[in-house]
Parts: sequence; structure tokens; C-alpha cells
Amino acid sequence: MKGAPTIDPIPLLLDLVRTPSLSGDEDAAADLLARWYREHGLRCTKDETGVHVVVEGSTDGPTLLFASHLDTVPVGEGWTRDPFATKPIEGKLTARGAVDAKSSIAAMSTAAARVKHLGGPQAGRLIVLATYCEETRDTTMPAARARLPHPPDAAVIGEPTSLQPCTAQRGLMVVRITWRGRQLHAGWTEGGAADTNAIRVAAREIDGLRAHLFPREHPSLGRTSVTPTRIEAGVARNMTPPTCEMILDIRTTPAYTHEEIASTLRSHFSQASVEILSDRYQPAETPRDSKLLASLMRVASDSIVFASPTASDWVWLRDLDAIKFGPGDSRQSHRPDETIAIAEVERAAALLTSTAMEYLA
Repeated sequence: MKGAPTIDPIPLLLDLVRTPSLSGDEDAAADLLARWYREHGLRCTKDETGVHVVVEGSTDGPTLLFASHLDTVPVGEGWTRDPFATKPIEGKLTARGAVDAKSSIAAMSTAAARVKHLGGPQAGRLIVLATYCEETRDTTMPAARARLPHPPDAAVIGEPTSLQPCTAQRGLMVVRITWRGRQLHAGWTEGGAADTNAIRVAAREIDGLRAHLFPREHPSLGRTSVTPTRIEAGVARNMTPPTCEMILDIRTTPAYTHEEIASTLRSHFSQASVEILSDRYQPAETPRDSKLLASLMRVASDSIVFASPTASDWVWLRDLDAIKFGPGDSRQSHRPDETIAIAEVERAAALLTSTAMEYLA
């Protein structure tokens, strides 16, 4: 962006990836980030839900939120380098959290500092929020959002998208199906008794999953996928099983509400009980008339929108004008030798700075 100060995101990124921040243990990384904000003239707030800064404009207007997370998954096995002894090699950085999502944190924070040093946005305000435990069931995003000093109107969710705007992401339902039969000696199961075998009853209804239960397609995410991932039954080799239990992993789209999906499952599995174990990860999509997406496309006209199969904290911001956007290839997330190109992080900071100034003009 013409006239933008030359604040470099890479030193912050290197400091962040050198600081382990496993989910639930992000305090050292949060302190580091808070110090960086103060060193760059930004007032920050740090509490048990995250760290945030506010860059105010000269007049009232909308609130734009840049949101990402400080926590990472465990290191795991298979690394060929020390995941915390970081030094870029041939323009690339390999470290745990380099892609997911400390590069987004570094780029968003740099954008906030640049906007501040440009005199702030013309109207409204920019907020950058770094939360905890996104990689677990205990993400602090809902609580952190509730504590923000201004309710956001639009949001960029910082996740690796190879610097292309993601305008839809799948949701997730986890469902347990349980069939009940009668426990009998296996030698006495002729005739009608065979129909009380919970495995036989389950097999008939599971076979029906071959016909797609959810025909409506989302224009970018396609159909809802229903995948059996676990099945358990049986007490002993010579006894009919009194129960048969199956777990379904269902990747949802905005084409169906989770309530519609649950109702369809209960109708299909008429001889079983259907228990929704988790449905909080609702699908999300960018509004068709998104002002935020239009602002990004004006500063990055070569961008190509896409849809993502992976979930993120967008779930908790899905009522906003929002996109998922950030440096790095999502396929690098959670794997050994997680790697990102330094130039992509630098470009992310530039694009986010320009997008904030454009949206808040």
C-alpha cells in the first residue's frame, strides 16, 4: 500500500513460533504479542480469553475484526528439524504453528500497526483478536467476542487459505445411532428370532445410506457427506448382540440446517435411536452482497474465491459479513515439517493493511 510504514511481520512471526503455545498453554505467546503491540504504539488488552487491540478511526463507522488463534496442536512425530529452533531457509520457514495460524497473527498484527501509523482508518475501527484453544473443544472465541469493546460488523478469520478468500466452510455433526435387539443363544435364532439380532437390523438401515439422504447441493461446497466412522456390537461369539452402535461423521453445508439433518436421520433410522453428540459447528458462508469481500477484491483483483472443507472459529462469527483468509497452505496444518513461504506472510500483511483501509474508508 502506497505510504504504508515498513513494519516487518517476520520478526514477530519468528518470535511467536519460537514460543510453544499448545492449546491451554498460550500465556507466554500472549505476553510476547502484548509486548509487541505496546512497542508499536498499540494499546492492548490481555485476559483469559485472548489478546486484542483497537485502532480507532477519526469518525464513527463500522467495526472490522481480524481474528485468529495463538494455540497450536502438539508437535507429534516425523519432524526433520527442531520445530522451535526456527531460521528461514531459502525463503521458507518450518516450525509448528508457522502455518496454523501464527503467520495470520503476525500479518494481522502488522496490519494493525501499519494502519495505526498511517493515522488510523477514515471511519470506524479495526480490532485484532488473538484467542486460545481453537484447536480443542474449548475455544475462547465466543467469550472473547463478547468482551470486545465494540461489536464487529465484519470479520476476517485468519486461517491458511493461500491468500485466496474462502467464502464458505463446512460444518460438522457427530451422531450416534443405536439399534436394540435381544440377547439370545446363537443356536436358537431361526425364524423370527433372527430379526431381533441388532446387527441384522442395523445392516438393513445402514445399507440405505448408499442412497443419498440429502440431495440438495450447495453451489460451492456440494452435498452434505455422511460417513460411518465407527461401529460396535457383540458380547460373545455365541450370543446375539443386544445392541449395535454406529458413529456418523456428517460434514454439513448451508443447504440444510442441522435441525433438518437430524429430522431426516430420525426418519431414515426408524428402528434405532438417534443421538446428536455434537452439532455446534454450523456451516458458514459469506453474504452475497459482502462489502468486506468487495474491499478485498479491489486491493487483490486476481483473487479467486473458494470453499473450504475444514472448520474454524468462523463458526462463532457466522452472523457477520465474514471471510476466511490468510497465508499458508491448509494442507500443511498439523503435519510434521509445517512450512510457509516468508514472501506470502509479507504479502498477507500488505493485503490486510489495504483491505482494512479500504473497508473503513
